[in-house]
Amino acid sequence: MSSDQAALVVLVATGSRSEAAQIARTTVERKLAACVQLYPIFSCYEWEGQVVEAEEYLLLLKTRHAAYADLEACVRELHSYDVPEIIALPVVAGATDYLNWLHDVLNTRQQA
Repeated sequence: MSSDQAALVVLVATGSRSEAAQIARTTVERKLAACVQLYPIFSCYEWEGQVVEAEEYLLLLKTRHAAYADLEACVRELHSYDVPEIIALPVVAGATDYLNWLHDVLNTRQQA
């Protein structure tokens, strides 16, 4: 599989469930992600010299390398944070049928 076809899991944290749901739905509708899962999380981080504790929502977006730049741009367009967490992790292994499904769903983006 070429590097453009390689699967990625992208992590994005948001401050509200509604914002997370909007990002999830938009990225799936635009075929930038084949699947997105949302989790309520507790975050602790430094921001502007202060330690912040916050309830946030974590999105796990399943995509492929070729769609990453457009996915990141879409997340930035919809995200309310000045510096949104957008971290891509390579998928080094996975169920073949799931990875084939991911490829098939995202491949329709190129044909549209």
